[in-house]
Amino acid sequence: MSGRPAAHGSGGELPAWAVVSDKRRAHIMRVTALLDRWAMEMDLGADEAQAWHDAGLWHDALRDASESELRAISGDATLPPDVLHGPAAARKLAVDGETRASVLNAVRWHTVGSPDWDRTGRALFMADFLEPGRKFMVEDRAFIAAQLPTDFDAVFRQVVRMRLEWTLREGKGLFAETVALWNTIR
Repeated sequence: MSGRPAAHGSGGELPAWAVVSDKRRAHIMRVTALLDRWAMEMDLGADEAQAWHDAGLWHDALRDASESELRAISGDATLPPDVLHGPAAARKLAVDGETRASVLNAVRWHTVGSPDWDRTGRALFMADFLEPGRKFMVEDRAFIAAQLPTDFDAVFRQVVRMRLEWTLREGKGLFAETVALWNTIR
């Protein structure tokens, strides 16, 4: 088995258990297209390019599920509701047979970050933030996204910094994983 859940197709199919609105589906497709573009521009190997594609396709597969459903799937009673969809989707993917740790970790932590990510998790974190459908800092984010294939690590630091600054400016709390991620790259 290649690590891909048999129930998921090789194209742009979401899992049968996905709970997404049309607006969310469009976001997922933009994230996946951005990851595919970067993979091509960086001339990634087929396995890594597929991991990036799949992480993009599956990262928000449960974004529009109810809090009670997300808690039941994830088994987590403590995380804030707006970050439960990653752990829940990762768990569903694992149950379906997904074995690639890089994909599962990318999906699980895509909202808060993880110091343990490989390039798949880091790429998803950036694509989720830089995808062109978002309506803030459009030109700045497009410029940053264009730099990724030639300076992956610098772009990653910039995106983490921008997300941290936004979180602090909004008066939101920081997750331990986010702080640990920042401490590994600063």
